[in-house]
Amino acid sequence: MSLTRTGTENTPHTPEPTPLSRIGHSTPLVGVPAAVIASLAYNDAPVPLVIPAVRETNRALYSKLAECPDARSAGQIFQDYMDVVFGLARPDEPACGACRRFRASYLRLLKGWAFDASNPEGAVLKGWVESRFGLFPTWHKAALTRFSSPQWIAYVEEKMAPRFHNNAVHAQLDLLYSFCQWRLEHFPLLPPPARHLRLYRGVNDLTEHPLVQRIDKRTAQLRLNNLSSFSADRDRAGEFGDCILEAEVPLTKILFFNDLLPKHMLKGEGEYLVIGGDYRVRTSWL
Repeated sequence: MSLTRTGTENTPHTPEPTPLSRIGHSTPLVGVPAAVIASLAYNDAPVPLVIPAVRETNRALYSKLAECPDARSAGQIFQDYMDVVFGLARPDEPACGACRRFRASYLRLLKGWAFDASNPEGAVLKGWVESRFGLFPTWHKAALTRFSSPQWIAYVEEKMAPRFHNNAVHAQLDLLYSFCQWRLEHFPLLPPPARHLRLYRGVNDLTEHPLVQRIDKRTAQLRLNNLSSFSADRDRAGEFGDCILEAEVPLTKILFFNDLLPKHMLKGEGEYLVIGGDYRVRTSWL
């Protein structure tokens, strides 16, 4: 296994900026520059990331959530609300004739991610992060090193696939992130004033995570994909790779976690979906 360093200078044969030398777009929707969101400084002292108008346009949901006695009932209310607003058939209910056409949904995207984060569903999720938080992905089937590369073009084609872009799927993901942040605020995973969660990621090939800076023998600053999977259980993370990356993840960068919803396809993995950027990670081997 080896660590690769991100390049910041262009060669005569590569005049084009790369996704690794430009961390992201200059104008994300959350009001915080992508370079700040991706920085170690942000991870050390996170501030809330708010997608505009999500709570304001879904007042009925948040009014109902305010009455919830526990986290599980809140998750059920959220899923019921999504079923009604976006016409999503529940997995345990037969679809009526009017619902048989394909409807893009956040649950289908999570299910696809569970099988392969580099499939079209994964591209849509990474594209949503790119749109809302401004962060470019660094990996989708292969390293994304150039905007005009075949790998980048394939990613763009998959993230824009019309199959997954009906039914306001980005608005669904906006609600999922906003609900996740509401849940972490009202039913915290750790006692306040905790703002971070120690998470683990198992990998076999560190070239997927370019090295920005070597801090010491076991600690490095790595650039993670704009959406990455983690686990709160080190042993579970070890099932996915011999090298374990340990990171202190800001709660504001969590899109989804195992206990957020009562029904979803990631239950067995205990998975956390984490918004990426540069992270200070400690590496260890099984």
